[in-house]
Amino acid sequence: MREVIPSQRVRVSARSNSAKSVDYKTMHSFISGASPSSGVRLQCPRCKANIDQLNCQFCGLRMPIQNGIVNALPPERAAHFARFIDDYERIRAAEGRWSQEDDFYLNLPYKDISGQNSNQWKIRARSFDYLIKHVLHRNLEHGGRILDLGAGNCWMSYRLALANYRPVAVDLLTNDRDGMGAAEHFRKYLPALFPRFQAEAARLPFQTEQFDAVIFNASFHYAEDYVATLREALRCVKSGGLVIISDTPWYSREESGRMMVAERSAAFLKRYGTASDSVKSLEYLTDEHLRSLEEHLGIRWTIYRPRYGLKWGMRPLIARLRKRREPSRFRVYATQKP
Repeated sequence: MREVIPSQRVRVSARSNSAKSVDYKTMHSFISGASPSSGVRLQCPRCKANIDQLNCQFCGLRMPIQNGIVNALPPERAAHFARFIDDYERIRAAEGRWSQEDDFYLNLPYKDISGQNSNQWKIRARSFDYLIKHVLHRNLEHGGRILDLGAGNCWMSYRLALANYRPVAVDLLTNDRDGMGAAEHFRKYLPALFPRFQAEAARLPFQTEQFDAVIFNASFHYAEDYVATLREALRCVKSGGLVIISDTPWYSREESGRMMVAERSAAFLKRYGTASDSVKSLEYLTDEHLRSLEEHLGIRWTIYRPRYGLKWGMRPLIARLRKRREPSRFRVYATQKP
């Protein structure tokens, strides 16, 4: 693994809410209002056959379009995730992660106008600025196709579109509050809305080697199998393309990560009546996890360390002095497909 020295916070054009800087001709060739899957080469997520339509002629899987989102989650996988989705949506709604106003979504990640989760969004903003300036701008040409895995309400896909990239959003959630349905708030600010797919990260509905980058957008830690999930991302990215993990908690010790999971489960159970553990997500990264992924997949990580401010940087020291569990830290991990 290779470490990269952090830099100061940067400001990039992706901060603008205006679509004036977007290359309309390039974007429209990939994003079309006529088809939610326009420009994307499809693969059946069940039988893995390459297909040229939303119905698989080999295994019979149908991928209907609902509210502009392609449902590429086979029924058996939808059943697997049903309780997780229900718990997750209920908890996120209680945490105030939605609004009926465009401005709430348009200001993300730089400002949470609800004030409900401002500290978390400050971290996301720092990570995104660093990702744009020090990873994407230095490795991808404008107009590159980027797969946004764990897109949530699609704030990152919107920002990537403003920065002249061509995003495709993927998530399990499709509701119009905190899921991909909320992308409708961005529609009138873009020449056309980016494609959206309800799909599982370990069973993506895309043919091989068609994306310039894949970004796990605060989502890699939800994987049940890190190796299988990362292998699938590598399959979809072009040779020489990037797979990036952003905003996944990292701990120096496995014990700290396990303690965090136990603490959070207990807190959720007390507050929401569910531990939200129906899907056995791995929840965090350690250096041992990262080395294991390198060994299994023949990759090499470049590790970037954005700066999140003095107060954030002092958290590990303060925790040691107070004899508390180490806090999570966030880094950006990137690997280039051979």
